[in-house]
Amino acid sequence: MQAYKLLAKQERISNKKAKKLIDDGLVSIGNKKVEIARVEVHPKARFLVKKIAKPEVIFEDKFLIAVNKPAFLNSEDIRFRDAQLIHRLDRETSGILLFSKDKEFHLRCVEEFKAQRVKKIYTAWVEGIIAQRCVIDKPIKTIKRGIAYSKIAKDGKSAKSIVTPLEVHGKKTKVEVEITTGRTHQIRVHLQSINHPIVGDKQYGARYTASRVLLHAGYIKLLDYEIKCEEPNDFKEFV
Repeated sequence: MQAYKLLAKQERISNKKAKKLIDDGLVSIGNKKVEIARVEVHPKARFLVKKIAKPEVIFEDKFLIAVNKPAFLNSEDIRFRDAQLIHRLDRETSGILLFSKDKEFHLRCVEEFKAQRVKKIYTAWVEGIIAQRCVIDKPIKTIKRGIAYSKIAKDGKSAKSIVTPLEVHGKKTKVEVEITTGRTHQIRVHLQSINHPIVGDKQYGARYTASRVLLHAGYIKLLDYEIKCEEPNDFKEFV
């Protein structure tokens, strides 16, 4: 039986909703994610459906709302009345997402991003051992045909990532990555370019599986604001 049809039957939901859950990467059998909705599975297979946490407001004043975005939630799907999204995170990336509550303030924020005056620090689990701090300064070109894909290219836009190792477990390293530019999939493609793809990032060559791409936006400094966000449990528990 096709996976989405069996899931619909087990969860007592429509085929359409079951297919979307699989397409969104929220369904697994055992420890293996079901990646294709129409794949044939055993009729007695039992699915695990991942529940998405609700976004948590971690800071708010009359100009700004800072949210802790859970993984598997699109940035555009988080809405606040009269608040405008300032930037975006990849769907599987967790962490700080900012919204502006004032039009003039929003324009100031956009200008700060364009001028590369915003400091952003992420944490990630990567494959292999990174023993010392390194700077990746390689231009990135993004191709947007269906699913966006980025690559290192001479005709790409400038991009710089500063990678600092934090701890090592087996053949994996937890790193801190600071960026000022914000190219599409910048951290993911930069880490792939030095043969240390992010754990769970199959799109950029990861071999180790995880429940998601293990990337978290933990710190941002914008104008006079400095926001921090703790790592989620799947980060803390991963070794």
